[in-house]
Amino acid sequence: MPDHVPAPAGRRIALIAHDNKKQDMLEWAEYNLHLLAGHELFATATTGHLLQQQLGLPVTCFRSGPYGGDQQIGARIAEGEIDLLVFLWDPLEPHPHDPDVKALLRVAVVCNIPVACNRATADFMISSPLMSRSHQQWDPASGQARHHQAALKVAQAG
Repeated sequence: MPDHVPAPAGRRIALIAHDNKKQDMLEWAEYNLHLLAGHELFATATTGHLLQQQLGLPVTCFRSGPYGGDQQIGARIAEGEIDLLVFLWDPLEPHPHDPDVKALLRVAVVCNIPVACNRATADFMISSPLMSRSHQQWDPASGQARHHQAALKVAQAG
């Protein structure tokens, strides 16, 4: 899909924050409230309920991250049902569900969706003029990844 084609009316944005980053997520969402209001929001349980209660945002909530919420959002990304991921994760704390976190980040990268892991990147992403353009996600099963790899090899050889 060409990037000059207008984007759908709103993006589908997944919001996740580890415990030590929940306050950062609330502050970021409040700062960007007018931008977020035009989009469909998804979140893991605690993060989503905080955004609903504190800011009045409508949020579709999944399970808590350690109880499968990260995997639920990852599945939505794989199905092409999430357009952006804001995941404020805490790199300084160990997490028992770390394999789920890595799997979520992996699927987001494989499916070519924008990912922000800190407030600065999230600010750049949500305020980007590209938010109003269409963006093509990759479907690895469709062969796009193989085509991209072949094109990369040609570019490197040339």
